[in-house]
Amino acid sequence: MSLDPQLEKAELRLKLLQKRKALSPAEWQEKSHRLCCHLKSSDLYQHSLTILAYISFHQEPDLSSLFTDTNHQWGLPRCVNKQLVWHRYSIGDTLQPGKYGILEPLPDAPILTAEEVDLILVPSVGCDRQGYRLGYGGGFYDRLLSLPQWQSKPTIGILFNFGDLLHLPIASWDKPLQGVCTEVGLRQIPPE
Repeated sequence: MSLDPQLEKAELRLKLLQKRKALSPAEWQEKSHRLCCHLKSSDLYQHSLTILAYISFHQEPDLSSLFTDTNHQWGLPRCVNKQLVWHRYSIGDTLQPGKYGILEPLPDAPILTAEEVDLILVPSVGCDRQGYRLGYGGGFYDRLLSLPQWQSKPTIGILFNFGDLLHLPIASWDKPLQGVCTEVGLRQIPPE
């Protein structure tokens, strides 16, 4: 009898979130800094003009140091119903807590379209060797990446190295990412 993949994912998510929560503030900052350094030195990052990112929540890797890089235009998500809407973001722009308590742009902030985007940094609880991602279970990024206008955009899962796993249980709607970046380095996933 095989286990329910969703149950397996829920148990794994809980374990990985507990590990992340156990990081001291100093460890969290140091790992986040190293992750950002690996990201900045990658060709994919350097050749991207407009990058979608996120504001760290519940000790996700902190990408805020990247936002001072004026060679790039930044986008942050806002949750609207069951979808992500992307808005332009610059340091100093007003953010407010959204539906899930995550800081997000104001509704009247300028919107970014898929055509403008070169790279998506995807917050991840875990990722496996094939690029499949374990998120929070809400399906926001799965829905986004299944839309035709977003399917060709390069994606990098952002997580701490303890979440970089050999294998994850996958569902039919899961879409593999093109890369995974941790404090240890950036690993590109070859297309299947």
